[in-house]
Amino acid sequence: MSQITILLLYLLAAIAFAMSRLPRFAEQSRPYFIVAFLFTVIAIVLHVQDLVEFTLPAGGFSLSIGNAASMIGAELAVIALIAALEAPMRGMSAGMLVLSAGTMLLLGASNDAGAAVTMLWQVRAHVLIALLSYGLLTVGAIVALFAIIQERRLQAAKITPMNQLFAPLETTEKLLIGIAAAGFAGLTLAIASGLSFVNDLVEQHLAHKFGLSLVAWIIFGTLLAGRFFAGWRGKRAVKLYLWGFTALCLAYFGSRLILEEILNRSWG
Repeated sequence: MSQITILLLYLLAAIAFAMSRLPRFAEQSRPYFIVAFLFTVIAIVLHVQDLVEFTLPAGGFSLSIGNAASMIGAELAVIALIAALEAPMRGMSAGMLVLSAGTMLLLGASNDAGAAVTMLWQVRAHVLIALLSYGLLTVGAIVALFAIIQERRLQAAKITPMNQLFAPLETTEKLLIGIAAAGFAGLTLAIASGLSFVNDLVEQHLAHKFGLSLVAWIIFGTLLAGRFFAGWRGKRAVKLYLWGFTALCLAYFGSRLILEEILNRSWG
């Protein structure tokens, strides 16, 4: 199935989810939701089929930057679909699906750099845990951006029908902390399991990746500790989350891009 077709399904679903939340389409809210839900389910199924084809060629394991981004995009779509079951979250789900659509353009890109290799099941498990954690934290970054936009609109007294696309700030903040906690747990497991396969961080070109991942882990840990023990919330919590996510992005995509595209090397 064409990647463009999947991209269009995601975009159409995002539009339908957004329209289901706008007051002017209140009478058609349920039909729009049903259409969006079905389009999302179809897109996810087709997306996963393409992912299997590109990431598991001939029994190997190919994880280029594009394939990894698209895998996270599929996870975002699944989370968006689940979140959309709650009406106030459908605007946010629309944003997640737009991002998922964008990752379809990356599927299969730079596939030569991520040539298929045979991996032990333990290594595959580590990779999947890492991607699951990254996907969760990516969802959190989207939630954080929604919170920033909504807060600025409220401060500017911009109360318009568009506000229906945003969940209440308190709900958004609780969701952000919940995602941060789940992502932090996954990141902890990913770092711990990854170290069991490392013999020499420098020789295997993993020092920068490990260092940045550790920085992200410390930032997320600080955020959670500040929230639960000092009651951190609002801008402080959101900005700290985004700093942690930035470090995590650099740990994976930044270091991998330099190794594969500039230095023509691979991890491990």
